[in-house]
Amino acid sequence: MSVSPANESIIAQHETLFSERAAGIKQSAVRDVFELSLDPSLVSLAGGNPYLQSLPLAKLGEIARRIIVEQGPVALQYGSGLGTEELRGQILEVMAAEGIHNVDFDDVVVTNGSQSAQDMACKVFCDPGDTVLCEDPTYVGALNTFEAYQVKAAPVLTDEDGIVPEALERRIEELRAAGERVKFLYTIPNFNNPSGITLAAERRQRVVDICRAAGVLVLEDNPYGMLRYEGEPAPTLRSLDPQNVIYMGSFSKILSPGLRIGWAAVPTHLFRRFYLAGEAVALCPPTLNQMIISDYLKEHDWRGQIDDYRQLYAARRDAMLSALEQYLPEGISYTRPEGGFFIWLTLPQGIDTYQLLQEGVKSGVIFIPGAAFSPGEESSNKLRLAFCAVDEPTITEGVKRLSALLEREIAALSA
Repeated sequence: MSVSPANESIIAQHETLFSERAAGIKQSAVRDVFELSLDPSLVSLAGGNPYLQSLPLAKLGEIARRIIVEQGPVALQYGSGLGTEELRGQILEVMAAEGIHNVDFDDVVVTNGSQSAQDMACKVFCDPGDTVLCEDPTYVGALNTFEAYQVKAAPVLTDEDGIVPEALERRIEELRAAGERVKFLYTIPNFNNPSGITLAAERRQRVVDICRAAGVLVLEDNPYGMLRYEGEPAPTLRSLDPQNVIYMGSFSKILSPGLRIGWAAVPTHLFRRFYLAGEAVALCPPTLNQMIISDYLKEHDWRGQIDDYRQLYAARRDAMLSALEQYLPEGISYTRPEGGFFIWLTLPQGIDTYQLLQEGVKSGVIFIPGAAFSPGEESSNKLRLAFCAVDEPTITEGVKRLSALLEREIAALSA
């Protein structure tokens, strides 16, 4: 669409009004690919969407209807910035199911998804130019939040067992020696998004001890923790150090992302400023959505529902691992997650997966390029596959299409 000279002038004027922070705000690569995934001709192995068809949808519909009819003036009204008392109490039960017993009721704040809790943490603890530590790769939404607050994300060395404690300690020392203000470590210790890697149980105490000794907070993001398909659960970082760990949980993966309800368990001495930072933006989490979740937790076997999810996702993970083993060409490695939604592929050097995505669209399969999950602007030879949202035959077909594409790319490299 053409732009008139008058509108060009207005656009130029408005460009001068943007804050420095606005320059760091960009659309997530995951969102870019999400639009592609709506094309029915493509097999999408991109989106980390929970499989909501397995939920008791009729029961949830009846719960919502009943709440609005019987408690509409409350459900549709403003609520507490902390969240409803009933849901906050139930969140303690959910955390207890993950082995977290050292959280008080008054230390729980309901948030608009755990993404909101990340935003609150940056607002409260970070000034422009500050540094936060993270895994590499890490959640793209967190990276976007850091950029929006003009915060530098410093990656910490990880391996197949997660963060390397000695590398974490060394990284903090190096950054401090260079004059950097290191505020917190952001980590997804269980089934990391995007790598699927879990921080080994024997490393966890060491990681929290290093951060505590260095005066660095820990932000523990744990949306996938209850979706373990094999192996023994490791203790949460919050359970190991309640005074220095802010724990972020979510109903997005174990119930519904569309309800946009998460929570944070915050050390008592940090709590007031933390929750006020969220209240200043959202005023309050949606009351109706909280009440729907509360009645669901009371009236439905939510633990059994999570068990059903575990069986469903485990079968899909196994189907993807089997297809990768059968069809992938030589020279490609991948993670074998014990839970969560994602598998992380490492391709031969020289393949840029951002460019590869365009060829993937032509080949009928889409994924998330690895560069989206790393600080900096470097190209990446890695990519993320998600197995949660599609059935086993579709997963196999998608891996076949991807493998054929990768065979061509690898052949072109050696030509």
